[in-house]
Amino acid sequence: MNIRRIAGAVVVALSAMASTSTLAAMPEITGTPVVDTPKLLQWPTDQGIKKPNLDDPTADTLWDFHGTLDTCDVVLSTEGNYHMALHDIWPKYLATFQADPLHNAFYTTSPPVVIPQLKNGVVQFGNLYATCMPSVAVASKRVIDKLVASGVTDGPAYPIYQDRGEVILVKHGNPKKIHTVWDLGRKNVRLVTPNIKLEPGAFDTYAEAIYNIARLDPHPPKGWTAERLINVLFNGASHDKDKWLEGARIHHRDEPWSVAYGKADAAVFLYHLGLFAKQTFPDTFDLVPLGGTVENPQPLPGTKVGVREVVALKGNWNAKQLKARDELTNILRGSEFTEILQKHGLSRPDGFVPNKAD
Repeated sequence: MNIRRIAGAVVVALSAMASTSTLAAMPEITGTPVVDTPKLLQWPTDQGIKKPNLDDPTADTLWDFHGTLDTCDVVLSTEGNYHMALHDIWPKYLATFQADPLHNAFYTTSPPVVIPQLKNGVVQFGNLYATCMPSVAVASKRVIDKLVASGVTDGPAYPIYQDRGEVILVKHGNPKKIHTVWDLGRKNVRLVTPNIKLEPGAFDTYAEAIYNIARLDPHPPKGWTAERLINVLFNGASHDKDKWLEGARIHHRDEPWSVAYGKADAAVFLYHLGLFAKQTFPDTFDLVPLGGTVENPQPLPGTKVGVREVVALKGNWNAKQLKARDELTNILRGSEFTEILQKHGLSRPDGFVPNKAD
């Protein structure tokens, strides 16, 4: 079957759905964010800009590695929010193939790109073009359902992890004294979010969390409502053009950069991403819990807890590629990965089905 043609059809059929905001309960967001990113010279690329393109000026630029990667044993196309857990499991996965090592095995940790990746047959970083097709995908149920509908999946999808709500990422020492979502509305506080066009799912998650936590707060500050907070943050009511900042491409890199070195004072961030940022740069960041404590988060009412699923993808795989694909889905459902997830502030979701070996 022509996987790229089928994936392309589902992109066209569902493009309107993908771009529709899920923030129906909120005031409509009509403001325009300012992209907070370092200024870099935009060198021309060898083959032009392809989609998906994952160049990110805060973290991912690759101008002086030129070439095409077109033969791979396994490719994982995944959302990147659990990159710290993948970092730990990937060497263990590769070690299971010591007798017949895998060659050109890679994964990308970015916003979900699997559908355009299948459609266009490439993922680009600067002057490196990887044309190997993914054999495994990890994404939200919304994305996985589109893959299933397009006929490119092989077998059932399995939920593999869920997050533990959000925190507010602030500069070390919390100089702006930010303690709640209401503080984000103050005149002297600037907020950075995911790019609303390139990461609409992540943006919706964080905006909904702000709105719903405020809406369900039994004791809001005098004169404040959830609607006013959204209008101040996103609709220009602050009269500060830099009130709402956004990242350029990949928010788990962009938001920490903006808080550390850019214009932002705060970012609403998934708990485990905030934990990783704090552990990696302890003298740069602090975390403000949105329910519970940093050590024991208890998400406030209104928080959206996200679940991600794994699924195998069809393709013209040889025996080695099939073994690599199936072993990857197995190890992501294994007990060792459960322990790794827990170490990084994540957990297995309700309905989790471990692999048969466990």
